Amino acid sequence: MMLANLRISASAALCVLGLLVFPANAIEFSEAPLLTEKVGRKELPPVLQRLPQTPLIVEPMDGEAGQYGGDVITLVPRSRDIRYITTYTYTRLLGYNRRLELKPDLLENVHNIDDRIFTFTLRAGHRWSDGAPFTAEDFRYYWEDIVNNPDLSPAGVPEFMMAGGKPAKFEILDERHVRYTWDHPNPRFLPQLAGAVDPGIYRPAHYLKQFHAKYADKAKLEEAAKAQKLKSWAALHNRVDDMKEQTNPDLPVLLPWRVTNRAPATRFTFERNPYYHRVDTKGQQLPYIDRIIMDVSASGLFAAKANAGEVDLLFRGLSMSDIPVLKQGEKAQGYTTLLWPYARGSELALYPNLNASDPVWRALNRDLRYRRALSLGIDRKTLNNALLFGLGIEGNNTIMEQSPLYHPMLRTQNATYDPGEASRLLDEIGLTKRNAAGIRLLPDGRELEIIVETDGESSLVVDGLTLITEFWREIGVKLFVKPQDRTVMRNRVYAGLTVMVAGQGFDNAIPTALMPPTEFAPMRQDNYAWSKWGQYVETKGKTGEAVDIPAAKRLLAVYEIWMNTGNRTVQRDVWSEILSNHAENQWTIGTVAGALQPIVVRNGLHGLPKKALYSWEPTAMLGIYRVDQIYWNKAVLKEARR
Repeated sequence: MMLANLRISASAALCVLGLLVFPANAIEFSEAPLLTEKVGRKELPPVLQRLPQTPLIVEPMDGEAGQYGGDVITLVPRSRDIRYITTYTYTRLLGYNRRLELKPDLLENVHNIDDRIFTFTLRAGHRWSDGAPFTAEDFRYYWEDIVNNPDLSPAGVPEFMMAGGKPAKFEILDERHVRYTWDHPNPRFLPQLAGAVDPGIYRPAHYLKQFHAKYADKAKLEEAAKAQKLKSWAALHNRVDDMKEQTNPDLPVLLPWRVTNRAPATRFTFERNPYYHRVDTKGQQLPYIDRIIMDVSASGLFAAKANAGEVDLLFRGLSMSDIPVLKQGEKAQGYTTLLWPYARGSELALYPNLNASDPVWRALNRDLRYRRALSLGIDRKTLNNALLFGLGIEGNNTIMEQSPLYHPMLRTQNATYDPGEASRLLDEIGLTKRNAAGIRLLPDGRELEIIVETDGESSLVVDGLTLITEFWREIGVKLFVKPQDRTVMRNRVYAGLTVMVAGQGFDNAIPTALMPPTEFAPMRQDNYAWSKWGQYVETKGKTGEAVDIPAAKRLLAVYEIWMNTGNRTVQRDVWSEILSNHAENQWTIGTVAGALQPIVVRNGLHGLPKKALYSWEPTAMLGIYRVDQIYWNKAVLKEARR
């Protein structure tokens, strides 16, 4: 049963997700030649002893099973960015498939009652990359020895594991079954586990216990920490416990590949995990590729290196502006540039600061007529042609038509080009006085010059603002672009010092009703339009400002409705109201969406769709398209260039 449609009463039977289509014992399993050699040397047990008793059997992505072997070379701009492999290899307790349905992955199945009681069943015989069993103890260690240990987790239980102000009740039922129970519904729990960033509610307990003061000699741990210039045993534990960062080759993983070397380095090699839990319908243990190799290179050289044929697969670090260069090298270097639409609310969105410290700008930004006037004063067709070759989607910062929640009005409401109406609205506000240059004057006599701050990392944003400068001049509004360091800009936003910020729009533009609408409600500090409101919610009123605009209060109210129900119909209704609220109130001003994400794929590397949506949430970049299933059509001839 599709989880997105799941609606269960408290007395209903449990729902089992992700049953195998056919029994695993009906398949004859095989393994990669690279591992066959190790089995022959007695370095590894045979594949049947390494796979779970019920492995996850996956369908071929392009109609036929792949072939084993070979390496894939890609680029990262700095050593730390190797961590993104945990996103695009997308191995989760449960995750989204291509239809954005939640299905078990590492887990064999999930039982869910009213979004309050979640019982997880682990796969019998599932093992970490070092061969140690993956069991309920790994969940207990995270819950009791990490999250509820103040030395390791001073902030306490993560917010997504709280409901009704209380943490989950955690139980181990047996070696393969764990249960999380809340008194109130916690509908964001499963979507959080399927996110682009794995919250990792389990850990390799057998490995980490040697660094934990509860299980090892604390004095010796403190001494070891001091030798590494760390303050305490807890800091040492946190350093080796880096499921996200991928800096510790000794840490066992459940991913398809594991890192084999440490920084500093200019090349990082990830080798196949011999205990990986997925197999294809022919019984071949995944992944098909033996190694992922990441070379460190300046991000400004990515397109040139791809053009020169130095990569096999590259996507992160490329943008639409690189497409002409990438296309030029295709024939000579033997690669193809896939062009996937980026599922983002808007490629350029403007965020009027509703919490600005300056009282004049605060009052103006809070006036809906002003926000609408600025939106109506933007010629999005010209922006589309200049920035996205006319291929973009013009309109508000909102969701895309591929979302089941989409309605055309969400994109078009108050988002046409009507400079006459924009001028009328500005006049209605009282901004009728102008200087000799035709720029309107604020009530205190200052020019209506909007300083729009941006991190300057996207040339598209800066170029788009340059065009908007000309559009707004026609309605008597002056725009000054102020690029700066992202950290500096964010701190200014958080302090209320910005008037307006420009950046990219909503991260998740293809939500389903099952996904929490957190990004669309004033409850996160990192939203540039209402940072102080977000501070107030995140700190439970200790800092920031309480939401004081009725329409924004309504966003919070309906979000609470979503948070306190397991009823999918109610959740869908909440989403509809939230999206309509955004279109009506223009909290952010969208321009054009649908930029194309270039993905360089060397000819002969198969498995990725020709066309698909690319995003951070919920696709995890390439994650839901299963990178562990890409393969070389002539793998034996493919070797890493060292």
